[in-house]
Amino acid sequence: MNPQQFVHPDEIRTKFSSAMSGMYQAEVPLYSTLLRLVADTNTQEMAQNQELTRHLQQTGEIERLTMERHGAIRVGTAEELQMLRRLFAVMGMVPVGYYDLAPAGVPVHSTAFRAVHETSLQACPFRVFTSLLRLELIEQPTLRQLAADILAKRTIFTPQAIKLIVQHETSGGLNRHQADDFIAQSLETFRWHHQATVSTETYQQLHDQHRLIADVVAFKGPHINHLTPRTLNIDVVQTAMAEHNMMPKAVIEGPPPRHCPILLRQTSFKALEEKIAFVSNGGQIIPGHHTARFGEIEQRGAALTAKGRNLYDHLLQSAQDQLNVPVNENNAAQYSAILSEKFSQFPDDYPTMRAEKLAFFRYFPTEKGLITASIQEIQEIQEIQEIQEMTLDELIDNGFIQYEPLVYEDFLPVSAAGIFQSNLGEKGQSHFTGHSNKADFQRDLGIAVIDELQLYEATQQRSVAECAAALKLTLLSQ
Repeated sequence: MNPQQFVHPDEIRTKFSSAMSGMYQAEVPLYSTLLRLVADTNTQEMAQNQELTRHLQQTGEIERLTMERHGAIRVGTAEELQMLRRLFAVMGMVPVGYYDLAPAGVPVHSTAFRAVHETSLQACPFRVFTSLLRLELIEQPTLRQLAADILAKRTIFTPQAIKLIVQHETSGGLNRHQADDFIAQSLETFRWHHQATVSTETYQQLHDQHRLIADVVAFKGPHINHLTPRTLNIDVVQTAMAEHNMMPKAVIEGPPPRHCPILLRQTSFKALEEKIAFVSNGGQIIPGHHTARFGEIEQRGAALTAKGRNLYDHLLQSAQDQLNVPVNENNAAQYSAILSEKFSQFPDDYPTMRAEKLAFFRYFPTEKGLITASIQEIQEIQEIQEIQEMTLDELIDNGFIQYEPLVYEDFLPVSAAGIFQSNLGEKGQSHFTGHSNKADFQRDLGIAVIDELQLYEATQQRSVAECAAALKLTLLSQ
């Protein structure tokens, strides 16, 4: 097949994201309410903050604002994880980062399937936080084996989805008809199933060990457990959720409110109790209920360097140590105050963050810089000769180059665990003693995960090189 007939992975990802949103809104109507609330909040924020609106337009972020940023899925076996990797590859998504949630009481480790190049992220930023159940953390050997046996019997992908994945791998792409079929078939993996595949007794055993284990093991497929729109003011949405019949979690995960946002702030409405059906050993249908699916909101900020991330982790841990108890509705205000006080040590302006190398930035030429570059083609003047000798900092100081923070495109393990725990109830607070095992995860995944810091560094370097080319500089030192 002519490669020109292939549908671009960015387009497949965009259509898949839209189709999944439609499916999830139909399954969880309250999520539609959340989307409207976020859209109204964003409109209000832009109307009240012209500087913010200008920044969104300048960076192109305004075009991505209405796109859902991510979903989350949990699988039970290495075979399921590997096929998901192959499925996401059709959409130009690869595994980025390793997250171990076990220390925070959630028996999974995870990665984020996403696009990696800024051009693809601009086209569609959708990603899927994908977790693999760590069966070795189930304490009872008989229950551990039972869970493994149940998972071994299920197939979470349709035969046609697998056929199209293989077609993509052998041909190098899918035509339009195949791409549309692939999207429809892939959605079935993420669809909710009301009927459990286990008895009430087995479900309760799994549930008593950990609610998430029951959620992964007891159903025909992994079902998407949440989708996440992006807001410009998560604090407003957090307050407004209760007014729209949504019960928000106690606190917003991540850093406190800042003038210059960093990393990721997340909150959610708590998971809904949904009716399900069990089948007894005698074939009888027994009604029950299950709690797992919810709506999440996120507000993204600057991607931090290793130095910036170390400072963030230190300040967050310091705040949690001072509180010294799990955060809940009763101490949420106290924790927020402690968090704000601790993070006063983190610079809250981009020039300082850049000077101290705490965050990654994208550089681009100013209008003055481009005009000067065009003059250079006609004549040589003293100023142009001086520009050739300037460093990046000097070009910024003299108005030839601007910069903006790179948006953080990944996740925070503590925040992810906090979101999961708030939607699993108090029994989700168990502590697991298993060690972080990135090597095992990568073995089960079938390939190594990509280091997200290297991606941000590469994006930053590309922007510097593009500035040098646009300004006709023979050498641009940082």
